[in-house]
Parts: sequence; structure tokens; C-alpha cells
Amino acid sequence: MIHPATDKLSSAERAFMINATEMDILPGVRGDLDEPLASGPASALVPILLPLVDRGWIEVCRLVPWTAPDGTLGEQPGPTIPRQDLPPVLADAENWEYPRSGTWLGCLTLTLTEAGRRIPR
Repeated sequence: MIHPATDKLSSAERAFMINATEMDILPGVRGDLDEPLASGPASALVPILLPLVDRGWIEVCRLVPWTAPDGTLGEQPGPTIPRQDLPPVLADAENWEYPRSGTWLGCLTLTLTEAGRRIPR
């Protein structure tokens, strides 16, 4: 089933949907955004992301440790951050920047919900 609003996604909304399909952290969305959003403040991006969460298409998580069957260490999306907790988390500009430490553990990432996977991008 195709959601009636999918043909009306803006390029910025599509960028968030694409980011949610990739194993990337939140700052990676800037690479898919057009200017001035790509280099603009995080406060301009939150009003684009939250409606996608509210539609039930995207979830926001933090990356947690994961160990592959061969013992290789990596990351995977952890538990979904509850919607009511998102505004202050997303208001923190540091969550929209790549970490200086080089490790992605604890960084925000987006994942598609089952409904989000049905949205054409």
C-alpha cells in the first residue's frame, strides 16, 4: 500500500528517509540536503524530521555495541527514543555533528519503521 502523502515528500524529507535506510549517523543527512539546510543550524532540521517520526515512518535511536558472528565489533541501532524525549535530544546541536572521538557509539541514527519501508524515496 502506498501512503497518499508520499508523492508530496519534499527533497529534505526524502533526505531523512534515505538517511534512515543507511547505516549512518544523524549528521550524515546533511550530505543529502540542499542548501541552505545542508549547512544551516540543526534547529532548521528538527521541524522536518519530527513530522516523519509523528507519521510513524522513522524512529530515532542511539547506536549501541554489536558483535558480528565472527567476533568483529560494530554498532547497531539501540532502543527507540520515545517521541516525548526527542525535542531536547534533537535540540542539542552536538547530535547533528560527527563525533570528534571517531567512535559512533551513542550517536543518533534514524531507522525506518515497517510503514516507512513502504514509502517510495
